[in-house]
Amino acid sequence: MDLADGLIDHPYDVYRRLREAAPVHRIAGPDGSPAWLVTRYDDVREALADPRLSLDKRHAAPGTYRGLALPAALDANLLNMDPPDHTRIRRLVGRAFTPSRVAQLRTPVRRTADRLLDALGPHGTTDLIASYAAPLPIAVICDLLGVPDEHRRDFRDWTDALVAPDPARPQAAKEAVVAMLGFFTRLLADKRRERADDLLCDLIAVRDTDGDRLGEDELMSLAFLILFAGYENTVQLIGNAVLALLSHPEQLAALREDRSRIPRAVEEFARHDGPALLAIRRFPTEDITIGGVTVPAGDTVLLSLSAANRDPARFPDPDRLDVARDASGHLALGHGIHYCLGAPLARAETEIALDALLERFPELALAEGDLRWRRSLRARGLLALPVTYSEKSS
Repeated sequence: MDLADGLIDHPYDVYRRLREAAPVHRIAGPDGSPAWLVTRYDDVREALADPRLSLDKRHAAPGTYRGLALPAALDANLLNMDPPDHTRIRRLVGRAFTPSRVAQLRTPVRRTADRLLDALGPHGTTDLIASYAAPLPIAVICDLLGVPDEHRRDFRDWTDALVAPDPARPQAAKEAVVAMLGFFTRLLADKRRERADDLLCDLIAVRDTDGDRLGEDELMSLAFLILFAGYENTVQLIGNAVLALLSHPEQLAALREDRSRIPRAVEEFARHDGPALLAIRRFPTEDITIGGVTVPAGDTVLLSLSAANRDPARFPDPDRLDVARDASGHLALGHGIHYCLGAPLARAETEIALDALLERFPELALAEGDLRWRRSLRARGLLALPVTYSEKSS
């Protein structure tokens, strides 16, 4: 089947039919090459943690997976690695995203959120993606990395070109890669000349107890991944969460009544309509069985996070949004050794973004107009979220 059939605008309807029909399907993947799609919760969760399913593209069978070709300086990142390299690099960078380090960032994140809301004024109409959901994580991740203010708009454009390429500009993704490579080369050279209190400088200097450190390609690839994933997942999580609330007035009222429920609600937003439809592709290092289906070594395997998160065998009445639901165990941010490194930061940013927004604007509603989703089969996010807002209740 053609994976693109209906998935942009109605992914959960399509995935429900696929999940009910069979646990594993032979499909045409996002790059047009053949792949196996896994749809049920237990199978997806098990596969995410299966060491026989490699992220290393060298395990892909010849003539199958194509994907996006990145230069070596950006390709040596955690999304293309297995242990032991993955273990070593994750250990070196993991300290930047510990719960205690993220807790220290909550105050500056809230200041950024308040500043963005100040700029909107007391009432009006805005595209909440452009004015709030996108600039907040861009500011946070660029502050964390030590990226100068004047380049932040560039980063958003580059990331968008990679996640949802414009068919009218087939060269845009390659141009974005070239631009990012050049920028990071210059930025890392600047950081080496002048030490600063930011994550990039920490990564340049970091060593483990055995004296190990990041190689040049590893360092640049890691900076690329932190920026790319740190922005992409969070903007979509915030935007999708706001849309879910504005589409479910009773759930919005429940959070307005008690904003201490927001952290639990964020888990439900991630489960109900998370930032990614699919996990990063995987390649079996040997013939394996998934859901009773034998998948040959080297074939591309796609794990549907969104289908798994709405599997009624794991989450009762899964299509219903319930901010009081215990959504623990959802797979929106992965599972196993490849669980999202920045998950604590994404959660914190989303919690803060929602809390600041609900506190500031008692009157918040969807504006008229059709909602348009990004033309991506992997990322799940809005191109724009037009809303009306007011600081005073009518």
